[in-house]
Amino acid sequence: MAQPGYEAIIIGAGIAGMYQLHRLRELGMRARVFEAGSDVGGTWYWNRYPGARFDSESWSYGYSFSQELLQEWEWPEHFAAQPDTLRYLNHVADKFDLRRDMQFHSRVTAATWDEAATRWTITLESGEEASAPLLITALGPLSAYTLPNIPGRDDFAGPAFHTARWPREGVDLRGKRVGIIGTGATAIQTIQTIAKEVGHLTVFQRTPNWAAPLHNRRITPEEQAQIKASYAEIFERCRQTDTCFIHQADPRRALDVSPEEREAFWEKLYAEPGFGIWVGNFRDVLVDPAANALMTEWAKKKIRERVKDPVTAEKLIPKNHGFGTRRLPLESGYYEVYNQPNVALVDINETPIERITPRGILTSAREHAFDILIYATGFDGVTGPYDRMAITGPGGRSLREDWQGTPRTFLGMLAEGFPNMLMVLGPHTARGNIPRNIEEIVDWLTGLVRYMREHGHRRVEAREDAVEYWARHVEAAASGLLFSQVASWQTGVNRNVAGREEVRRTLGYYGGAVKYRRIAERVAAAGYRELRFA
Repeated sequence: MAQPGYEAIIIGAGIAGMYQLHRLRELGMRARVFEAGSDVGGTWYWNRYPGARFDSESWSYGYSFSQELLQEWEWPEHFAAQPDTLRYLNHVADKFDLRRDMQFHSRVTAATWDEAATRWTITLESGEEASAPLLITALGPLSAYTLPNIPGRDDFAGPAFHTARWPREGVDLRGKRVGIIGTGATAIQTIQTIAKEVGHLTVFQRTPNWAAPLHNRRITPEEQAQIKASYAEIFERCRQTDTCFIHQADPRRALDVSPEEREAFWEKLYAEPGFGIWVGNFRDVLVDPAANALMTEWAKKKIRERVKDPVTAEKLIPKNHGFGTRRLPLESGYYEVYNQPNVALVDINETPIERITPRGILTSAREHAFDILIYATGFDGVTGPYDRMAITGPGGRSLREDWQGTPRTFLGMLAEGFPNMLMVLGPHTARGNIPRNIEEIVDWLTGLVRYMREHGHRRVEAREDAVEYWARHVEAAASGLLFSQVASWQTGVNRNVAGREEVRRTLGYYGGAVKYRRIAERVAAAGYRELRFA
């Protein structure tokens, strides 16, 4: 049964979908949000695993559009835990009465463009349909979780959980034998948290990651008052940095200062909270192989200082990428976990996993028996959420097939050949401190919708030459960064996804958020000449 028509359909009730709904309401539009979960929150709804929290400063993360909201909300910690973030998003939904235009338990499986009617029709898992001229995807770049390709994955007799589908009621791990597969950002938060309570924890690691201290703590009343008085400066600071964090690269080059000055600066960053050690480092560390090699050697030393067993320390040191050339997890005592007698590290490059058994995990060396298994095996990043829907454009054109090679977009907000489909945080948008990126993209898309309404346009799509320009610009922006040479979800490589095991793709815009904003603003100011209207 089809629902009555809307002016816009939004897929996803996370940070992006919530804000997009709010902005469309300001235009007086009838919009409907469809969400697979039972409530708002997006990534903070789904990811309830132990230890889940921000690595953005809390007070730089929340929405900036409402002064009243900024003044009434108090973040308890400098880097908020998942329950507090979800509580915040529920507060926002209540304050702005967002749920009345949302439909939960409604996973979208398909979206089809009707050329004659100039409308999109979405199909839900239940078979229900809804239609609107505008389709806005607020899917989140990390929402399509992946399970490992290991034989016997369904054979384990005990409870098994992916971190992105952790039970709402929690899991009692006290005294249990727990096996966890993965050592990425999510795994690091989980491992350092559950190691305190499990009977024994075995970590199965394929690719170690660099990590640095988070240095989280409670926000004092005095700090709370200062934060509330400084929001204008905080958000302006975020606008001026390449990644929308409060941190900006140091103007000096690592190779231009003395070894003593260089190491003193790195020690300072390592002792400070947040991403300064990553995006506030010397400006050549992420682009110059020689500078990165120096930073990498220093980071190796920090791991060796913190992990008592030299053999374990060497296993935790990445061998296939330099410091900061993959997304850097922030941790709170992660490396010290491996000094505990109840924690073991298994390098599956040395002893590969052969299969999951009813009792646990069988490697080439032996079988490990567990009470509980945890899969911290990440996501099919950026394009994965789109690949899991059947999105069909004019003439039966398939978005999934179009993007098998590399996505083709303009500004990462309009996909080539798919009219009236607007993307929030789609491939080839700038990313960093995600809510800051979201607000700017949603504001730009809202401006575009307003322009269409004011000029009587019913249809919009990117011109082919604009898509080609953006494709070249995106590749050029990524080419100078060391990360573009490293296989990770950010470069489209995922060994748990068929067809994504090897070939790297550029999935973000890496010319910096400031440059991205300026380009988008110029497009709008000049009347959207890169777009075709009808």
